[in-house]
Amino acid sequence: MKVLENLRYTKDHEWIRVEGENAYVGVTDFAQHELGDIVYVDVPSVGSSLEREEVFGSIEAVKTVSDMFMPVGGEVLESNVALDTDPALINKDAYGEGWIIKVKIANPAELNELLDAAQYQQLLGQ
Repeated sequence: MKVLENLRYTKDHEWIRVEGENAYVGVTDFAQHELGDIVYVDVPSVGSSLEREEVFGSIEAVKTVSDMFMPVGGEVLESNVALDTDPALINKDAYGEGWIIKVKIANPAELNELLDAAQYQQLLGQ
């Protein structure tokens, strides 16, 4: 499974890429692989404020539906509208075109509580 060095990770298999005071959030390569073919993504409305570890939507695959959890608290600035017509982008490019939401980070200190790439690989047993 691919794990990128420039991201932070949650124990629930979400990733976050910080860009200034904003960040992109998605599910990891491991998560998309475990889910299988993704057919639908449900995310909160732009403007929603969510707390760290709060459910921010669900991801539906052929065999299952899984909740997604916020890596940090923040306000949803944007959702990836490309997923509306092609949710399989998450399977094809989990860390790039398959991002799910963009958020304004409420408390940057929460980033320190996330896993770095080495810690996430250890969680996966790699």
